[in-house]
Amino acid sequence: MDYIISCCSPADLPMERFKERNVSVKCYKFMLADKSFIDDGGQSISLKDFYQAMRDGASTKTSQVNIEEFTEYFRNLLQVENKDILHLSLSSGISGTYNCARLAAEQVMEEFPKRKIYVVDSLGASGGYGFFVEWLCDLRDEGYDIKKLYDFAEANKLRIHHWFYSTDLTFYVRGGRISKVSGFVGSILKICPVMNVSSEGKLIPRIKTLGKKKAMQAALDRMINLADNGTNYDGRCIINHSDCLDDALLLKSAVEETFPNLQGKVYMTNIGPTIGCHSGPGTVAIYFIGQKRED
Repeated sequence: MDYIISCCSPADLPMERFKERNVSVKCYKFMLADKSFIDDGGQSISLKDFYQAMRDGASTKTSQVNIEEFTEYFRNLLQVENKDILHLSLSSGISGTYNCARLAAEQVMEEFPKRKIYVVDSLGASGGYGFFVEWLCDLRDEGYDIKKLYDFAEANKLRIHHWFYSTDLTFYVRGGRISKVSGFVGSILKICPVMNVSSEGKLIPRIKTLGKKKAMQAALDRMINLADNGTNYDGRCIINHSDCLDDALLLKSAVEETFPNLQGKVYMTNIGPTIGCHSGPGTVAIYFIGQKRED
């Protein structure tokens, strides 16, 4: 192809998968117990060790890719590949990365006037962000040129739904997603909130349930109501989790039972460190295509 699809590591697909799909990846960095790591799909530190460290009380901190880093990244891509770039950014609702990438692209295009860099705000995160990358790769492989793919991305990004639930509110409270009072009461009552990514790309608590089984059912009900063709949905479905594989497998089983066209087609992956620093262990998420997200 005469262009490159690019994204950042919080798309939370395995690095091997990015290579298979010919996607260029800019990796984030994060701090764990005052030590710096690269968010590279568990190569710098295993995800098991990362989440266990969080359970043990280790502090975490993420840092977004700045304008200078994006400028170098885009410049290097153009020098090596000499192709246009479609870069898909982590949601502007949870990170300033989109603006950094956009400003860097404008600067680099002045250096390479014959090349185009399109930057798309995915309004998504983690598996939903990765879902979008996969979707665009499918269309690229079908023959979409870069402008047609960019237009499609802008028109359809809100059709990707993200639904999360968590058995541990500690890190949502720490990150300000849930208030301290709600977190305290929720922990006592074993409330398991169900959240989604809004039309503005922000993570919003939507439903309060008692226990993870009811939370799982609430997420499943949203998929029944919102997915293309309801229970006849046959599109891509991704489930990911932050070191709670058994919970994710329960959801996978429930999805395949409810959506017969998805038997054996649900893709499982992990929530990586950039998102995991804020969600902590114990989060399960599901992503699918449906009607446009509205608040």
